[in-house]
Amino acid sequence: MLPKNLSVLQRFQLAHDCGFEQIECGTTDERGAAEEILEASRKTRVGIHSVMNRDHWKYPLSSPDPAVVDKSMMGLETSLHNAKLWGCDTVLLVPAVVTSDVSYSQAWERSQVQIRKILPLARELQIIIGIEEVWNKFLLSPLEFARYVDEFQSPWIRAYFDVGNVVISGYPQDWIRTLGKRIVKLHLKDFTFQKRVANFVNLREGEIDWKAVYRSLAEIGYRGTATVELDGGDEAYLRDVSHRVDLILSGQ
Repeated sequence: MLPKNLSVLQRFQLAHDCGFEQIECGTTDERGAAEEILEASRKTRVGIHSVMNRDHWKYPLSSPDPAVVDKSMMGLETSLHNAKLWGCDTVLLVPAVVTSDVSYSQAWERSQVQIRKILPLARELQIIIGIEEVWNKFLLSPLEFARYVDEFQSPWIRAYFDVGNVVISGYPQDWIRTLGKRIVKLHLKDFTFQKRVANFVNLREGEIDWKAVYRSLAEIGYRGTATVELDGGDEAYLRDVSHRVDLILSGQ
């Protein structure tokens, strides 16, 4: 969301100036670039709370191709090490993608096999792998999402819940209550079905009942981080987004 024409330090400073307290950063291969991000975080006192894993869409863990899976696992390993360097506690993971060639059951089984292989590293580094529900034709209900997480029987596998992604098929407040303490992080975005066209929109301009979301989060005792996931923009836009988040997090 932060302007790409700015330096890393300038982006962190802009986030700070607009009222954001923490940032989610993407997988970073080069050690020097990763250390530059860490230094920017320290200088601006804007924490990095999680890593957006990079390779899980293009190289899904559910692929039948071992080379694709290996690529995905290497990216996930890099993300875990990034998290350790940056002082994060979570790496976001889209676990699988159902396709015409990969069935739902195959996506479930294959992804769990691979995640279990990397669990020892997550445990060693003390980093949680946060499973996110996205438009991947997988984990299509809160009951399935909860079951998928529970089957690992590990404190290092939890749910990274995206409020906006479920609106097309359900109600985020229902998912939140069902997932409960499994939720380790949140993504915030809004969604609308106006004119029969499904679109993501700015916060508080869509059809999400944010007061109901707030109440459900209070009910489960959620005290973690909420990251905005919207289009980017200039300082005025980012300040406005920050204000909208303040309203949501105050129950308005």
